Amino acid sequence: MSAVGHAVRLSTVDDTRAFGERLAGVLRAGDLVVLVGRLGAGKTVFVQGIGAGLGVRGPVVSPTFVIARVHRGGRLQLVHVDAYRLGSLAEVDDLDLDVDLDDSVVAVGSGLVEQLSEARLEVQLERSIYSDERTATLVPYGGDWAVRIADLS
Repeated sequence: MSAVGHAVRLSTVDDTRAFGERLAGVLRAGDLVVLVGRLGAGKTVFVQGIGAGLGVRGPVVSPTFVIARVHRGGRLQLVHVDAYRLGSLAEVDDLDLDVDLDDSVVAVGSGLVEQLSEARLEVQLERSIYSDERTATLVPYGGDWAVRIADLS
């Protein structure tokens, strides 16, 4: 069951990163954040903001070629996954990332993984073809997501 999405207009790349950083403030261990958007929509920039908000060490870059990256050193570990080539979160665990997903925030590009958790936050990113302006729509599924994101829009 989903609640109505909360749409936020993000005028610049920096706004997209800053919004990810704001979201990090409400994230908890075991959270699943599903990223939806075309190539260039701002998914990695948004996750960079989450990483900054969590205080992880090192740069957050796209996991496209390695499938998954673990970012440590912050309030929570961040596992950033490109799930377009994976069939399930179990396959993420099979990657032997030396991380307990229940103790991390998992930010994953959409694929089949959204089926594996009743409670998740879907972040739909759309980018204008004419500028860097984006719209982020937060759609809560289950748990207390609707309450946690209410003040973010």
